[in-house]
Parts: sequence; structure tokens; C-alpha cells
Amino acid sequence: MGYPMHASLPEPAGPAASQRLYFLDWIRIGAVCVLVCFHMGLYYGPWEWHVKSVHAGAAVEPLLLLTSPWRMSLLFLVSGAASALLLGKASDTGFLRERSMRLLVPLAFGMLVIVPPQAFCEVAEKMGYQESYGAFLQRYLSGDPGFCAGGHCLVLPAWNHLWFVAYLWVYTLVLSFVLAIAGRRRLAGAADWLTGLLAGWRAILLPVAALAVARAVLSPRFPTTYALVDDWYNHAVYFPMFLAGLLLARQHRFWAEVARLRFHALALALGSWALLVCLHAVPGHEQPGQHLALVTAAVRSTLQWCAIMAVCGFGYRHLNVDAGARRYLTEAVFCVYLVHQTLIVVVATALKPLHIAPFTEAVVVVILTFAGSLAAFEAVRPVPALRPLFGISPAGPARARVAAGLRPSPDGRPAK
Repeated sequence: MGYPMHASLPEPAGPAASQRLYFLDWIRIGAVCVLVCFHMGLYYGPWEWHVKSVHAGAAVEPLLLLTSPWRMSLLFLVSGAASALLLGKASDTGFLRERSMRLLVPLAFGMLVIVPPQAFCEVAEKMGYQESYGAFLQRYLSGDPGFCAGGHCLVLPAWNHLWFVAYLWVYTLVLSFVLAIAGRRRLAGAADWLTGLLAGWRAILLPVAALAVARAVLSPRFPTTYALVDDWYNHAVYFPMFLAGLLLARQHRFWAEVARLRFHALALALGSWALLVCLHAVPGHEQPGQHLALVTAAVRSTLQWCAIMAVCGFGYRHLNVDAGARRYLTEAVFCVYLVHQTLIVVVATALKPLHIAPFTEAVVVVILTFAGSLAAFEAVRPVPALRPLFGISPAGPARARVAAGLRPSPDGRPAK
């Protein structure tokens, strides 16, 4: 996240030479906006979350189901594409070094500074914690295991929504090992092979089938934990998405094919969403070993991949343009991702005593979350020492030094 999709993209000869990947920047920006609204929905929906509204209920569940299967898969796909573009102008070691700085520093800072207010609101609501935030923070930083309720204990320090950053760094590390073993030429060959494989209706059927098998086989055994070490179903989905973005980033033939199929993908995604809503109303719809669980896996996977195809297809067709807003939001989007959930939790908790009508309250929280996230970006952007903590690239001379270290040498090979 946070890397411009148009930077130093090696361009092929022929008609595709004029094509850029600005649309992936717009998609990443939109995906984070969807994520903010999804987390707002978790506050009002029936699914477990850090804090809950007194108005929480099942009415919001269909909207959660609309984006839940694909929102994070799309972010991993786009992050893989960003990694491909960075690899185009960096050595293997430079790539890993840059990615580690851009991911691990905000992750550590987020776990120590950004996430604790979420955990404080959670223990206050669920466990009746009444001591000060300072007292809680001492226990949080010491890894106190004593915050338990209903047989569940908080693992502190926590990364909460920053699990995505941790997973992305691990996938980047694995990619670096693959590069060291296989080399870039084989990676380019794999990209050409995958592009040829995902042509025509195979672009829809093969990924849907792979996702459905992973859902049916792994999800019952490895339910979602976001704890990294035991989250094998999610790894079976997110790592291939990351690799697909990496391999397909420069394959304009693939993106053109996705654009051609965009209306088909949209129709399949909407139809699958309608079926998924109906299936979720059936008791035991995902009970392992039942035929209905296999149907649910197939329907959910169709929504998952076809929604991504529709977003990318319409984006490639209509959003492959540059603008000042794109440049500004591309720089801001990682910072917005880092702080948005804390703002949602804190603002929603603060508004509870006011007893605002739920729809109005939700609109207010979303507006304040976006406003607060962009305000944080504006406050941090002028301070060079703070920029890395919030995932913002270096500015001025420091940025020039980073760019010089990543720029390919005159013979076209990455700088060492």
C-alpha cells in the first residue's frame, strides 16, 4: 500500500505502450473507503467486533456480505501489483529493504500507539474496565493476559486491523526468497503463462474454482484468526492474490480481458451476493461435510472473484487517468488505513451517550473518520520524522535519495 502505480512502469511496445496503471491507484483508494464503511457496518451488524452499537442487529448483514468476501483480497491483489512496479526499479535487496521500512515501522508504531485506544474502548465496554487510559496502557504494553471475558482473553499488544500490514510484509519476505531462488526471468515467464491461462471464460472459472476448493477444504479446519501462524485458509487466499497482482501488473492483455468481461463479472457478482444472503438465512449453511456448505463455498467464491474482476474491469475502462486528487489520495491512503479503525471505535464510543438515531450516527461517524484520517495525514506530512510512522514516503531530499537508490541503472538493470 501507499506506492504509486504509475511510477517508472516499464512499458511494452505497441498499443499497450500508452497504458498506465493509474486505475489501480483509484481502486486502492476506493477499496480503503469500502473498508471504512465495512468496519462501520461491523459496529452495527451481528458479527463480533471490538465494540458494538446498542442498535446492532441483523439488518446490516446483507451489506456486510456484499463486500466481506472480496474487500481484503482486492487489497492484496493491488498490493502485489504495487510490489511488481517497485521491483521494476529496485534490486532484490533494495526491494525488501524499502518494503520492510514502509511496512514494519508503521506496524510497530501502530501496535504501540494507534491500536491501544481501540483495546481500551473494548475492555471498557465488554469487561467493565474503569481505570484510566494511562493505567490501561501500562498493562497493554506489558502484555497483560488478564483482560478476559466469556472465555476469551485479549492478546496484548494487539495489531487488530493492522494484521493486513503484517501479512503483507510476510508475503513480501516470501517473495524475496522466491526471487533469490528462481530469479526474475522465471518470474516474467510465470507472468506470461498466467496471462495466457486466464483468457476468456477461464479468467472467471479457474480463480473461482480455486477459491471454492480452498474455502471448502481449509476454512473448516483453519477458521479465520488473523494471528498469522495458524491462519492457513486466509493464507491460501491472500498469498495467491498477492502473487497474482505481482505477476499480472504489467500484463495489459490481462487487464483488457478483464475489462471485456466486466459486465459478465458484475452480473455474476450481484447474483452470487443475492444467493449468499439467502444461504446465510439457512441454519448450518457452512456446517462441514454438508452439501449446502459446498454450495455456499462456490457461491461465496464466485462473488469474491467476480466482484474483483468487475471492479478492475470498470476501473481499467474508466479510471485509467491521472488527476491531482489521485496523487494526493495515493499518498494519503496508507495513513488513512492505519488510523481509520481507531477513529471509528473512539468516535462511536464517545457518541453513545448522546443516543443519536442509528443512521444519523453512522453518517456522522463515517464523516468524522474520513475527516480525522485526512487531518492526521495533513498534520504528519510536514514532519519528516513522523512520515515513516504513518506509512508516508520520505519527502524532499530524503525522497530523492530513496529514488536514486531504486532507479534502474542505464543498462536497464536495477541499481545495486
